[in-house]
Amino acid sequence: MGVDGKNVIYFKLLGSFSLGNAAEGENRENMTPGKAGRKVLSFLQYLIVNHERSISLEELIEQFWPETESGDPGNALKNMMFRTRSYLKKMFPEQKELIQKLPGCYVWNPDVRVEVDAEQFEHGYLEARRESGEERIQRLLGTVALYKGDFLAGNDSDWAAPIRHYYQTLYLDACKEVLSALQEEERWTEMIGICEQAYEVDFSMDTFVVYHMQALVALGQPEKAVQRYQMFRRMLWQEYEIEPAAKVEQMYALASSMCQGSMDSQDILKLVSEGGEARGAFFCTFGVFRNIVALERRHLARSKQTSTLVIISLGDQTTPTTDARRLQRVLMEGLRTGDLVARLDAGSYIVMLTGASAESTRTVLQRVEQMFHKAYTNSNAHITFRTSQLKPLAQQ
Repeated sequence: MGVDGKNVIYFKLLGSFSLGNAAEGENRENMTPGKAGRKVLSFLQYLIVNHERSISLEELIEQFWPETESGDPGNALKNMMFRTRSYLKKMFPEQKELIQKLPGCYVWNPDVRVEVDAEQFEHGYLEARRESGEERIQRLLGTVALYKGDFLAGNDSDWAAPIRHYYQTLYLDACKEVLSALQEEERWTEMIGICEQAYEVDFSMDTFVVYHMQALVALGQPEKAVQRYQMFRRMLWQEYEIEPAAKVEQMYALASSMCQGSMDSQDILKLVSEGGEARGAFFCTFGVFRNIVALERRHLARSKQTSTLVIISLGDQTTPTTDARRLQRVLMEGLRTGDLVARLDAGSYIVMLTGASAESTRTVLQRVEQMFHKAYTNSNAHITFRTSQLKPLAQQ
């Protein structure tokens, strides 16, 4: 019995259909649906989905007995309701009549609280969007874990299809949001798990393969990232006869270069400029930044060129979030294609100026500062720079 004094029954609609009941604070034990006709189950599932409202006789007849299927739809509805109630009584023998008849409609017994995993999933996602930080991440992780499969998998009724699509979209959006949050925290292993789950719903979304490959690269496993790319490319071609998007190819270029143990400035330039959509600097997490810098050091040992690392900060300790976003925007637009940017904390970034000498670095940083204050004249932020020439990797 729930805290409101009502008996509680619950239904699992995400993945395989199951049902059960539980007292407050106890573990719920799923019960398989048992033997019931396919149409009885679909009828019951429709009632479950609409448990918060009354359902008119006309609606049920229109949904389940089109004119061409039954000469007496009213009698067919009565028979179906009898079978559905009998089924529920068998599954929940301790409960009173769960479906009640009112003039012109049916409703669920108001003394019983119906809980549905799909509704809990939706509620969790909407709540997560109101939260921030670790609370938001944990809420999103819990929400994603509730998705055990597509809504009423196996129910091919016309009414179920749009609802199934809705929950698929909600799930994929939740995955994208939690992956973005995990990426900022550099929680690579958790990212891989989320991506592998998301593939079960839509393997073709390039967002997930990019996050997956990025996590593998950050964990020092570029070979696995290459394998993931090859599998994705093969499946994409077999299913749709299309090639991976440019951002997938960019991650593949990075992973394959790491596998070969070499990556020069032209490789980095290609990484961020292929496809015509990447302009300005390449923004990445600190883990990816560190790996690319290591590759650049190898290149410097061979080429005798110079590159420079810069930490760019907003001087005030109480940096407004707005100024931090402004600084990132200026960096992305003001730096060159091939330069790398990663966030260090709320108000500071680390940059690699590829092929930049001390003199050209000063010119670039002056331009960044001028762009910031020209674009945001009302900001009192004070930008500071700390530079260090990138040292070539010592030859063995």
